[in-house]
Amino acid sequence: MNIYKNFLENKKAGKKMFAVLIDPGKTSDDYIQEVVKNADESKVDCFFVGGSLINNNYLDTCIKNIKSISDIPIVIFPGNSLQLSYRADAFLYLSLISGRNPELLIGAHVITAPYLKSSNLEVISTGYMLVDGGRATTVTYMSNSMPIPSDKPDISACTAMAGEMLGMKVIFMDAGSGAQNHVPLNMISMVSKSIDVPLIIGGGIRSAKDAAEIAKAGADIIVIGNKFETDPSLIGEISQAIHNV
Repeated sequence: MNIYKNFLENKKAGKKMFAVLIDPGKTSDDYIQEVVKNADESKVDCFFVGGSLINNNYLDTCIKNIKSISDIPIVIFPGNSLQLSYRADAFLYLSLISGRNPELLIGAHVITAPYLKSSNLEVISTGYMLVDGGRATTVTYMSNSMPIPSDKPDISACTAMAGEMLGMKVIFMDAGSGAQNHVPLNMISMVSKSIDVPLIIGGGIRSAKDAAEIAKAGADIIVIGNKFETDPSLIGEISQAIHNV
């Protein structure tokens, strides 16, 4: 499957997509079994696998275990240049366009480029934007960058436009795992209207109502992970809410 082509076709058709985020640093074999079972039953579109800080060597095993029980595509959502695996289907090549940290704009990419070039992974260039979610998050600390203020949708829109014109295939706006608030709806709407590439939204999304509102505001792909670490059964409810938009 060409995952990016699928993103584009669904965007063109107005079909919203749902990605379940699995953080290998916060998971176990039993958790994967439960999440994947719920995801299969709920027609989740893809898994995003990765985290801002993974303190174990479980990424490759995590992807292998998911693959053994599900055909849902797996996209690596890397927190750093060490989060690589040939077992996945695609790789979000994140450039932190909301920050001014050169390592996350291009530095880490130089290190990983030979690995990705020789792999079978579908590499999807991604303009990654951090948005203030009301509290400090791991991704903000680890990226050593300041998020875009939540009351500055114009900055977000201009940043997203710049990312698209630089050749980014998707824009990913993230309030961060465990954020107090998700990306504001007016900001999502303004960014969505300013770009033609698919828009991914993640961070601080806690309910089916949140997810549906974000989809209606203009998000093409909604990513949720932290919420399911305490209650994987919510996957079905949230998946239905997103796909019904």
